[in-house]
Amino acid sequence: MAGSLYKKVGIASLIMMISVFLSRVIGLFREMAIAYVAGAGGAVDAYQIAFVIPEILNHLVASGFLSVTFIPIFSGYLVENREEEGWRVFSVVLTCFGSLLIVFIILSMIFAPELVSMVAPGIDDPVLKSRAVRMTRIILPAQFFFFVGGLFMAVQFAKERFARPALAPLFYNLGIIGGGILLGPRLGMEGFSWGVLIGAFVGNFALQYRGAVKAGMNFSLAFDFRHPDLRKYILLTLPLMLGLTMVFSTEFFLKFFGSYLPRGSIAGLNYGMRVMLVMVAFFGQAVGMASFPFMARLAAEKNMLEMNRLLNTTLKYLSLVIPFSMLMIVLRHEVIIILFQRGRFDAAATALTARVLVFLMVGAFAFAAQTVVVRGFYAVQNTVLPALFGTLAVVLSIPLYIQGMRVMGASGVALAISLSAFLQVLILFVIWNRHSRNPESRGVYLAFAKMFLFSLPVGLVLHRLRNALAAGIDGSTLWGSFMIAGLTGLVFLAILVAGGYVLNIEEVKLGLNRMVQRVAICFGR
Repeated sequence: MAGSLYKKVGIASLIMMISVFLSRVIGLFREMAIAYVAGAGGAVDAYQIAFVIPEILNHLVASGFLSVTFIPIFSGYLVENREEEGWRVFSVVLTCFGSLLIVFIILSMIFAPELVSMVAPGIDDPVLKSRAVRMTRIILPAQFFFFVGGLFMAVQFAKERFARPALAPLFYNLGIIGGGILLGPRLGMEGFSWGVLIGAFVGNFALQYRGAVKAGMNFSLAFDFRHPDLRKYILLTLPLMLGLTMVFSTEFFLKFFGSYLPRGSIAGLNYGMRVMLVMVAFFGQAVGMASFPFMARLAAEKNMLEMNRLLNTTLKYLSLVIPFSMLMIVLRHEVIIILFQRGRFDAAATALTARVLVFLMVGAFAFAAQTVVVRGFYAVQNTVLPALFGTLAVVLSIPLYIQGMRVMGASGVALAISLSAFLQVLILFVIWNRHSRNPESRGVYLAFAKMFLFSLPVGLVLHRLRNALAAGIDGSTLWGSFMIAGLTGLVFLAILVAGGYVLNIEEVKLGLNRMVQRVAICFGR
């Protein structure tokens, strides 16, 4: 059972890792296209602000949580061989919540000017605010496609079908890029907004509809507000609707506090976030998404011992984010030059983004770990504790944002994002250990402590190496940055492998072995 389970998790993780990594890479190309067209100015700030109301709406109907709240319910029916009733619940949730979402979208489009003023109170430029309102209205309908597509993906995950859901973020990002390239010359940043709507329809709705049909979807309109599992779904989802999660609070506070900073600050923070999230996606998000259906099945079978073992092993693997974050901090200028410095994205924008990237990378490991820890709660259908304590951590972090903004500007907001993420994941993991009586939690703490102590001297060595290379290579050019980053990266990999096997760091060996296994799976060995 255990061997078969881990093999399935490995294959699923490979699929989702490729998907999420490609999505983040294409997402970087998306940001590169935006940077080329508009740099790090007010137009990009308006574009980013236009996502706030849709993100709030997405949060209120818990579109982003459909997989983690609906999968356990649907999986329960599959385990009990009552699939037909599972599709009945699917129809009820889609009909009732989908109708409610349509009403919210219409109201939000009508009151968009007032809502934008509330979520970005620091914006006093009427032209910038008008652009944000127009783009908000374009992006809002995409939330319906995200919601329905989320349900389509949830049933595919429950049936252990990962291929089509893995394609959703790829088509979404390609839609944004296509919209910007084709419509940008005439519409500016609004072209990217239309791309959001097109990408959401194709990747999250149309493609996932076909996947759900192939998974056996049986849908019919059902306004059955008295269905007992609709009530169960609401009870599971309500804490997530009312609570403040790490992802939602980060995106909201970045734009809320960023609106008080000089023009271009939101853009710089966003570019830095996208770079940091590539690493989080590669190490954490893919593994978390792929392991969740198996966690849900283990929870349904009440096999908490095996579930904790899976969670602990995954978290130890994620400690690898720490040394890679150190590498990114050392190479921050080169990374931003390689990715963004072209077109209207100039040296000043590079300096701003590189500066905030340092403080964002401090919390990268917390973002990665959170993707796994929170899914432990969701697998046992406990959404109250993560919502309650996650919200508490967010509230406690608000003074960090205020003080960081006042003292350090955009860099202070970035540092507050990282400290808030660390606070949230620490509180949630402590609560999980007490709630589940996790017998091996101490090993997780030790793994992260060892990796941190290992990464500090590694970072110092890489910093000196990078400075030595920069003394002889012009790092302000694209090829110079490539050379400095490439040589420093090779030395880093050599140190990492040596540290894993010479110093016997189990977490490094575990990560390297997993990478080798995934390559072997790719070649059918």
